[in-house]
Amino acid sequence: MGIEEKLPSGFMLSTVEGLAGYMRKNSLWPATFGLACCAIEMMAAGAPRFDLARFGMEVFRASPRQADLMIVAGRLSQKMAPVLRQIYDQMPDPKWVISMGACASCGGVFNNYALIQGVDQIVPVDIYVPGCPPRPEMLIDGILRLHDKILAGQYRERLARA
Repeated sequence: MGIEEKLPSGFMLSTVEGLAGYMRKNSLWPATFGLACCAIEMMAAGAPRFDLARFGMEVFRASPRQADLMIVAGRLSQKMAPVLRQIYDQMPDPKWVISMGACASCGGVFNNYALIQGVDQIVPVDIYVPGCPPRPEMLIDGILRLHDKILAGQYRERLARA
């Protein structure tokens, strides 16, 4: 007879890590890094029509010390790359990054010396949201996929390598 059968109804068993993952996924605080046209779509995702508040993300943080998710939306220039890295370094662990749009993910149509050809050259990226610009629904899908990664604990490997 297992321990589950001995417990009265209404009790649930879990691990502390599982419970912490559930809490983390439902309380992401995003720090926005809107650089171009994708930022408009990111703002639309927070508006009432798409409503990021239902995922516990209603307040976009202006301070990196209060945020644990960075959404990089748009093309990243060489001059802005050190600023992006500094903001990422100021965020507390565990932290996640979503690269939103073709320009942030791979440089998009801008293949020149002034732009970084992918945010992953500056910071580690957890989720790539494709499109030019991606619709708010695609960003929400990326956020839900990030929720799955957080719940599964897949960010721990990245923390161990750092």
